[in-house]
Amino acid sequence: MFQLDLQSRVPLYEQMKNRIVELVAFGALQKDEQLPSVRSLAKELGVNPNTVQKAYQELERQGILYSVPGRGSFVADPAGNAGFVRRQAAEELRKALLSAKSKGLTREGALELTEEIYRENSGEKEAENHD
Repeated sequence: MFQLDLQSRVPLYEQMKNRIVELVAFGALQKDEQLPSVRSLAKELGVNPNTVQKAYQELERQGILYSVPGRGSFVADPAGNAGFVRRQAAEELRKALLSAKSKGLTREGALELTEEIYRENSGEKEAENHD
């Protein structure tokens, strides 16, 4: 399903949460798809089951997952998750921009970089290079 970076300063449960959110956002995990059990995922990743449980519980609180007693954890409706995922992305961008600003990146530089990234990801850059 995914790997954890044991050297990262990001807590393991946060890494798990972030990866599951990514998988849901990109459609790799579909609505009502069952996630691995807490025990099996903990064993696969070599972590304490409490770590997996904490990640699953937080994702459930955020509406990304839902649980069925005795059956496990499942992906909630992605349409309902879209707002949460966008808010999370906006908060990550905000933090990155504040950091970049404090290191001297100008508003114009940030806007230029934003335009460049969106061009690269939409194929516009390729079209420009072939003109």
